[in-house]
Amino acid sequence: MERFVTDEHTGLKYELVGDYYLIAGEDEPEEREPVGIWGQRHLRYLKRYHRGRYANLLTSGELNAYLVDIDRQAEELFLRLVKQMADAEGITEALKANNQMEWVGRMNNIRSRAKEVINNELIFS
Repeated sequence: MERFVTDEHTGLKYELVGDYYLIAGEDEPEEREPVGIWGQRHLRYLKRYHRGRYANLLTSGELNAYLVDIDRQAEELFLRLVKQMADAEGITEALKANNQMEWVGRMNNIRSRAKEVINNELIFS
């Protein structure tokens, strides 16, 4: 039996290990970008509710890139939402300069509400 076999249909390379052919890994491990909190939450959601989609992304090697993209989009949405909510409530740099503790409290409140909105809208539970 040959040690390495390539499937012409899928293009995957297999290596003979004992009596079985297993998918051969890359010669050089790929550099993986870190996945942030939103990507981790989406990963948990995929594992829990969309196992097929998770398995497809994992076996195709696209899972990390997919999660990094989801994380980037959610972070941009979160920051935009916090800014819009702060503007709507009149939280300004003047408040920050004059009363820092009130500014911190109000901004923490807004950040908590924005996280809740994103969790509910993007189903990261």
